[in-house]
Amino acid sequence: MEFVQPIRDLKQIETMKKLLKQQSLRDFCLFVVGINSGLRISDLLKLRICDVIENGKLKDRITLREKKTNKFKDFPLSEKTKQALKEYLKTRDYSNNEPLFISRKNKGFLLRQQAYKIINGVAKSVGIREKIGTHTLRKTFGYHAYNNGYDITLIQKLFNHSSPSVTLRYIGITQEELDDVYLSLDL
Repeated sequence: MEFVQPIRDLKQIETMKKLLKQQSLRDFCLFVVGINSGLRISDLLKLRICDVIENGKLKDRITLREKKTNKFKDFPLSEKTKQALKEYLKTRDYSNNEPLFISRKNKGFLLRQQAYKIINGVAKSVGIREKIGTHTLRKTFGYHAYNNGYDITLIQKLFNHSSPSVTLRYIGITQEELDDVYLSLDL
């Protein structure tokens, strides 16, 4: 598996959202849920309608058991995530146990390879040259949480990482960004 990068530029994220929305509300929703949840792609792609809808209404939280760690994860849905889910779900018929992100070919779960093509394709179209993959969504969540001032140990806990240094490396904090702390503080 290659090491992929987060999407660092907020303008590129917004452009990607616009392009994905024009292309497919499913793809747009996948991207928005991914960058706002920090879920691993294996968990994101295995979401079902019943994970986000209850009694015909959008839930405020998602609760699941992570595939990799077998731990429970429970988190609230942001407003942008809720809006993306509403828009997407208006476009399709569904039953409770169906995949949330449905494959157009076989009506099953969207495959990881297809998710990669979607994310990588739109990233290239906005000029991103770094390695982008399915874990980019999760890393983007962590990177921007860190850059918005959230403590690295909190992000570490969200990601179930063993140490803050693992999380910093995972979210792609570069030496240049670390050096900037020294240069900008300049007491």
